[in-house]
Amino acid sequence: MKEGLIKDTYELILKEIQTVVTISYIIIVGIGMLFTFQKYSEFKINIFDYADIFDFLLAPFSDFRILLFSTVTIIIVFFFFKLDFLWKRKYPKSYSILNFGLDKKSWFSLYRIFLFAIVFIYYLYLSADFYGKITAKIIKEQAPITLKYSDNQTINGVLIGKTKDLLFLLQHENVIAIPITSLVKEFEIK
Repeated sequence: MKEGLIKDTYELILKEIQTVVTISYIIIVGIGMLFTFQKYSEFKINIFDYADIFDFLLAPFSDFRILLFSTVTIIIVFFFFKLDFLWKRKYPKSYSILNFGLDKKSWFSLYRIFLFAIVFIYYLYLSADFYGKITAKIIKEQAPITLKYSDNQTINGVLIGKTKDLLFLLQHENVIAIPITSLVKEFEIK
């Protein structure tokens, strides 16, 4: 009897861990997409026009700052959600006063989840915008690189980033996209 209970408990915990990891990965990829979009939008590039899905699946892992920020954000939001729940349970009077007595309403728990989601999304947007501006400043201060085409022509510029198929270079104030695998040498993004 105990073996079956232990096995069932182990399988339940394993299933829950898989669910949490999957949901966390999806959230981290979404956050990575937002941060990547903000980085490239500082240079007037709509990265969704040039990248494919695999570029975004790896986006949070391509920049350590995005992965770190995503993980810390998920932990902080989870912590505040648990802190809010604990406060409601331990100090219901002060919790009710701060929420103007709305916590007694039947719809309050849905409202609380909705409010946390809105604050989380707004926080992510502001953070991604800040990340984009800081990253653009760092990129503009980098030393230029030199690329050499197969016909020995060279081009100089500051590397903004790359996708599977394109390199993005900043030349003065112009952004040039250079295909990696085709016969097209470059095109300018205006």
